[in-house]
Amino acid sequence: MTERTIDATRQFITSLKKLSKKYRHIKQDLTSLKVALETGENPGDKLTNVGCDAYKVRIKNSDNKKGKSGGYRVLYYLNTPERVVLLEIYAKSESEILGDTQIRQIVRQYLGND
Repeated sequence: MTERTIDATRQFITSLKKLSKKYRHIKQDLTSLKVALETGENPGDKLTNVGCDAYKVRIKNSDNKKGKSGGYRVLYYLNTPERVVLLEIYAKSESEILGDTQIRQIVRQYLGND
């Protein structure tokens, strides 16, 4: 199987930096997701009302000891079969759920359509 390339939006990078100040193990927590995406897996739930191949996956936060329910949510988009784009990351306990319109906006910004 062809290995995928993983890209990230500015919004994802900014959110990751912000969260890493509070949760020092966040990058290690994301390792299993990165490996799964690189090897062609599509973990998580497909978002049906977004209009593109976008997914939301729950990741355990090893710093808060609440399991996946109190962990991170990562949104990603399959730009092509060989490229995955990390759209956004947020801590479930600290953020509201992103709506379909907000997710579409992030994808449009990444694609340069906004």
